[in-house]
Amino acid sequence: MNDLAFRESWQRFLSTERPGAGSGPNARERTAFQQDYDRIVFTSAFRRLKDKTQVFPLSRSDYVRTRLTHSLETSCAGRSLGTVIGREIIDRHRLSGVEAADFGAIVAAACLAHDIGNPPFGHAGEDAIREWFKASDLLETYGFTSAQRADFQRYEGNAQGFRILTRLQNPSNPGLQLTAAVLAAFTKYPRASWLEAPLSGNGGKKFGFFQDDAPAFRQVATATGLPERMPGEAWHRHPLAYLVEVADDTCYLIVDLEDASRLGFVRVEDAEALLANLAGSSVNDGRLNRISDPKERIEYLRAKAVGCLLDEAAAVFLENEATILAGMFTGDLLESSPVVSTPLQEIKKVAAEQIYVARPALEVETAGFEVLGGLLALFTAAVEAGAGMRPTTTRERMLLKLLPLQFLGPAGKPDADPYPRLLKVADFVTGMTDSYAVDLYRKLKGIDLPAA
Repeated sequence: MNDLAFRESWQRFLSTERPGAGSGPNARERTAFQQDYDRIVFTSAFRRLKDKTQVFPLSRSDYVRTRLTHSLETSCAGRSLGTVIGREIIDRHRLSGVEAADFGAIVAAACLAHDIGNPPFGHAGEDAIREWFKASDLLETYGFTSAQRADFQRYEGNAQGFRILTRLQNPSNPGLQLTAAVLAAFTKYPRASWLEAPLSGNGGKKFGFFQDDAPAFRQVATATGLPERMPGEAWHRHPLAYLVEVADDTCYLIVDLEDASRLGFVRVEDAEALLANLAGSSVNDGRLNRISDPKERIEYLRAKAVGCLLDEAAAVFLENEATILAGMFTGDLLESSPVVSTPLQEIKKVAAEQIYVARPALEVETAGFEVLGGLLALFTAAVEAGAGMRPTTTRERMLLKLLPLQFLGPAGKPDADPYPRLLKVADFVTGMTDSYAVDLYRKLKGIDLPAA
């Protein structure tokens, strides 16, 4: 690619078009991408992340991260990384009409929303939803297409996030009407749930939108010029999606280790050694030796390790810019770094063997299967009866009254089409916080009664 081709590609990747709403001018005080960030902050879906599992569900400690604090930390890392990349890209290709801060703002907004579609109980919640639909005979009963069945049986919080941003928040608009650049950078897996053949690379291992939302994603892909992998079904990643992935991986791996050491699941000495090995020469031994408090030592090493990972990711991205823009880079920026890939693997090994299998996490996540499966069973039975599939019971009529109108069809009744009907039940259940899901399940099962 020559400079002109690079400039034209980046101009499309940085599109301020708002699919479904045109392209409005920047306000004097805020760019379009800063407006996107603010819109996400003020959503109810973002606020609910304060009570959604990061690693240690429903933790009684006020120290460990929730999905909300994790998302805020990820957005900070993403802004820094995006700005560094943007400064070099602008100088390298003499881009005009754009600033380094625009790159940072796009990545920060996408990072802020990256977990907004996660169901209660973290990744275990995703597994619970998948397994419930796989065990249900509803999907076969209605003769859904392969793609529609896959939406449920391979349920993805990433696809739910795209749905929240473009449809469920402010449904009368619909959605937040974010810029195409932010929506594309948000979508780390720009493909449908079911494909004729598997796709290679990180961008193809999961899916990023449901069939119901495919037209919306096609608008995003067109506006930003994403290269197609399979016509109408799969695309190569937006370049800045790689930076969103790095910011997320950096924050959850490093701070999960910090949280685990704080709670005693990893020895402080082991956590220090792992972080120091990752941070390498950036650690000032003299300063570290002057810090005696274990908590402060871990915090210092964590900051150095995060900085090292972001620096390495920037170097790998800039070295591979041409292949990334062309859709030919299918790897992982951090794993492609000769500096941090090995120490990062050591942290991943400890996380898999000591952190993610910690007893408190496993106990509550296992309970999540019962809670989410139970709620899905209750509300799908109610909407099926309400749609005329069979006579409704008194209890099912009561359950229908508990469903907000947003999750029903026209005229406040279950949708006549079974695909959106079931999808709306999933919308309702997956939007709950951990505590609300447990509380509602206990009440509906008669385990706990509402307070007088």
